[in-house]
Amino acid sequence: MRDLFSTVRNIALAVALGAVAGLTMLSPAAHAASVLERGIWLSGPRYDGEMRGCAEALGTISQQFAEKESKFWNSSLEITGYADVHEVAFRAWANDSIPRRFCTASAMLTDGRARQVHYSIIEDGGFAGFDSGVEWCVVGLDRNWAYNPSCKAAKP
Repeated sequence: MRDLFSTVRNIALAVALGAVAGLTMLSPAAHAASVLERGIWLSGPRYDGEMRGCAEALGTISQQFAEKESKFWNSSLEITGYADVHEVAFRAWANDSIPRRFCTASAMLTDGRARQVHYSIIEDGGFAGFDSGVEWCVVGLDRNWAYNPSCKAAKP
């Protein structure tokens, strides 16, 4: 008798959870993803396309570049400034893909050379999906060949 009661209770719980999940999936997709949906539920692509502009990501790139050069390549190279910052493409791929803003800039380094920096700003691509993420590549200094050849893979 105890086993029958426990089985009925488990079935009722499963039906209730299924009903809640079904109702959640039927809700309209006119709003942006909530923190719960972005972090846990992952019910589908609900991006609003709002992310930082090209110039706002340059501080992050400078900091990450200096850290990478220092930690991994035992180099004191740093980016000292930027020029000709502009957007190359926005949502260059399919509509349902994660929105990205592709940008390029000319960066002056501490060795006195100017190099192109190609980067993308990714909606919800930051730590745990709470902020925009930035992927970047400095032409000629992609030492681990992550975006090879000549940072082509960092472009749209």
